[in-house]
Amino acid sequence: MQNKKKKDPYWQGGTAKNITFIVTKDCQLACKYCYLVGKNEKERMSWEIARAAIDYILSHEEDFPEASVIWDFIGGEPFLEIELIDLICDYLKTEMFRLNHHWFDSYRFSFSTNGINYHTDKVQQFIAKNNSHLSIGITIDGTRQKHDLNRIYKGEGPLERGSYEDVLRNIPLWLSQFPGAGTKVTISSADIPYIKESVLHLYALGIHEVNINCVFEDVWQEGDDKQFEDQLMELADAIIDGGWYLDYACSFFSEHIGKPLDPKLENQNWCGAGKMLAVDAAGNFYPCTRFAAYSLREKNPIIIGNVRDGIDKNKLRPFLTLDRTTQSPRECLDCEVASGCAWCQGENYDAADTATIYQRSTAICLMHKARVRANNYYWNKLFRKLELEGEREQWEENKPKSNAVIC
Repeated sequence: MQNKKKKDPYWQGGTAKNITFIVTKDCQLACKYCYLVGKNEKERMSWEIARAAIDYILSHEEDFPEASVIWDFIGGEPFLEIELIDLICDYLKTEMFRLNHHWFDSYRFSFSTNGINYHTDKVQQFIAKNNSHLSIGITIDGTRQKHDLNRIYKGEGPLERGSYEDVLRNIPLWLSQFPGAGTKVTISSADIPYIKESVLHLYALGIHEVNINCVFEDVWQEGDDKQFEDQLMELADAIIDGGWYLDYACSFFSEHIGKPLDPKLENQNWCGAGKMLAVDAAGNFYPCTRFAAYSLREKNPIIIGNVRDGIDKNKLRPFLTLDRTTQSPRECLDCEVASGCAWCQGENYDAADTATIYQRSTAICLMHKARVRANNYYWNKLFRKLELEGEREQWEENKPKSNAVIC
């Protein structure tokens, strides 16, 4: 093992290579805010395609120099294909060992699941076998009202059936296996009134990290930003007055957002498209799953290669030139609260006037500014409280940290 590189412990910090298998485009749910507009039951990855993708990636070590790797599995709902995933993971482990690959023992298997079949025998057997290299997030959106507003079963006709109860029953098992795990909550226009109570509900369930973000699509209505700000202000009061800030984190509140950005010093791309790699059931490679056909409303997919011919570096090259300046309008570059304002490269492409990846969507502009105002309120109130009580230094040493990477 002389060539094995030093293991990178910061799996969510952006240094590990992220390689995604789109194992299925099927899902039990038809979430109203889901960006996957082309979900279907037909496109399922075969073992032959999965093995070919692995063989290509592991045999081109020079093109994947990162010290660590995240093998990511998505759908649809990835655990619908748990038998295939089990085969893939076994093959990855044996091949990385056989090849003396520098990712051997420096990898993680990552899942974001709707949680419905988390308790099943096959999923639990997989977890037991791979627990030391596993990261699993279950999506629960908050209270029953908030969750069932959007996360509904497909094919239920006019009588919508929410999935809250089926997900909730698996939360205790999940937290017992991954006590530090966080959930990802999505906010769209209809959800705004339920933000405060939903975050507090998730805390009460024992979920210490709530990663929460607004959808990037242009769904926002007049007045949403004011209502959003009001909800975050109320949430700030509840977290601080209730002492939740001591052990719980919410990604809406960050000390590092809401400041101007110097394009000479802070010009990196927010999104990792191009640095990531995704493969679908047909064996096509994408710079990110958001450039696959089932993620796009208006545009054609952007394919950068396939498992037979490999990666076309000429098609990949435009993504490697992306930064904040190359795609942002002047209002974003000059914005006084620019830091922390996120974007999705796939949504930029899908919403652009032409088939370009260099046109940044600004649909969340007002929502970001509302978040910044509430964020300033949160930290001003918290720091005043800590200073008055003489607890600032102790809190700084022990404060909960969010690992959120919003994308």
